[in-house]
Order: sequence, then C-alpha cells, then structure tokens
Amino acid sequence: MKKPERCCQRLTWADLDLAPLQTLIQLAKSEDLAGGGLSRGTDTPGDHSSALLDADQTVKTTLRARSPITLCGVELAPHVLAAYDPKLAFAAAAADGDTLARGDAIGTVSGPARSLLSAERPLLNFLQKLSGVATLTQRYVDALGNSSTRLLDTRKTTPGYRTLEKYAVACGGGWNHRIGLFDRVMLKDNHLAAFGENPRQSAIDAVAESRRRHPQILVEMEVDTLEQIEHALAARVDIILLDNFSVDQLKQAVTLIGDRAVTEASGGITIESLPELAKLGLDFISTGATVHQSTWIDIGLDS
Repeated sequence: MKKPERCCQRLTWADLDLAPLQTLIQLAKSEDLAGGGLSRGTDTPGDHSSALLDADQTVKTTLRARSPITLCGVELAPHVLAAYDPKLAFAAAAADGDTLARGDAIGTVSGPARSLLSAERPLLNFLQKLSGVATLTQRYVDALGNSSTRLLDTRKTTPGYRTLEKYAVACGGGWNHRIGLFDRVMLKDNHLAAFGENPRQSAIDAVAESRRRHPQILVEMEVDTLEQIEHALAARVDIILLDNFSVDQLKQAVTLIGDRAVTEASGGITIESLPELAKLGLDFISTGATVHQSTWIDIGLDS
C-alpha cells in the first residue's frame, strides 16, 4: 500500500541550519561594503553615503507590502540586521506564510540610521526574493483547488539558496521533494543503463542494491513511457515519476499503478494545466517553476 505522506516534507524555519545562512548574509554584506566577488576588492571599504549622517542619529521605519503577497523572510530578517549592527531591532507584524494585502505592515526596524541604511538593500533583497517564491507557489497551489494532489518543488534552485527557497515554497503552501542527492534514490535512464541491457531486470537490480545499502531511503524511478511503468512496479519502487506524460497517458498510468506505488507527474507543468491535472488522482505534481520563474515582490521600507 502506497504511503504518499512519507514522500514529501514541508520545511519549517526550525529545520534550517543558520550557519550557511549566515554565510549568505556575510557574502551579501561584503558585496556592498567591500567589493566582495571582485578580484581587485577595494581600498576604501564601507558605506560612504551613510557615513555622512550623524553617528548618533536613530530611525524607525516600517516594512510594507506594495502588492498582494505571500510573505517569506521574516524569520531571516533579524539575522540580516544583526550582521550589520546588534543595535538594529526588528519587530514582526506578520509571519512567514501570511497573505498580505497591498500596504500591510511586515514589521518595523529601528536603530542607528547609518546601520539601517547600510542593511536596507540586502534585507529587502532577501525578503523580495523569498516572498516572490512563496507568492508564486501559493498561486500554483490555489490552481489545484481542493484536490488531494500535492504540489512539490524540485532541485532546480539557486546555488547556495536551496534551503531558503524550499522553505519559501513551504511558506506558499507547497511541499518539498527531496532536498538533495543524499535523501532519496532517483533512478533515471543513465543509472539503469549501468545495470545492464535488460531494462526490466536493470530496474529490479538497481532497486535491490539500493535496499541493500540504505533500506530506509525511498526509491523513485523516472519513466517516460507507459511500458516502463511495469518495470518500476516489478522492481517495487516507492515512487514512479511520470515524466512529460500527456493527460491521457497520465490517466492510464494512474489506473495501471493503482495503490502499488506513489505517483508523481513532472515535466511541462504550467499553472494553466493544473486544474485539469488536479482531477486525475495523482499523488504529486512537481515543478521547479515556483522557484526559477518567480518574480521578486515589491516591498518597501517606509518611514
């Protein structure tokens, strides 16, 4: 009996390791203040615009959504600000995953004016990028309606930002596929070819080897024809990824597989196609579009 709940997760902020996130923040800070990423660097590091202000000047401003959004980045905001000045304080007015209308407050930032002006752009960059992913994900989820089919992300993420982007997908109501190569076996044509010329036996042998080495790790197999489904079922995989199947082929595949494996449709998924796909009885639909086709959301820091 298939168990779809074993085949996905929804990252929370507590699941994320702060160490690499701090590294990202420091990289962002270095780009602005020290020419990080340039071979020549700079002989005059610092924020020379903000340095013109009085060192004792303080300010309090409000982060606001300038369009309807699904919010993501609130949990990261205090860490961005702290990297610039521990005197900068952030008070959240909304939480990650909240849906905000235009003009709604996200939170207030207060503290030394110099530090805040230096931190403003990197802070907004993180919030706008992550909220863009969460907002587009929410639109995709809404397109599925009340279907039991769950929307998954993929490994098509910005290098270094994977956990943040997958967290943003979760904030938008989506679900997380495997995080990386380490937490699931994904058998594709090239993997199976290494096990021999007989595709059915290759699938059986590859899955058996995976079970022997790591019995606790889920095994997924990608198929691009209806005929290959029998090979996957014979191998007793946990999940069958139906790659670039037509709607008619997906209908046949769902019937053929039944409860013998979890089903996942992928390839060519668009937000326009989701209402029809939602009716087919698939367990999952996966797409990288919620990350790589997302658009930054307009967020302002207003006095």
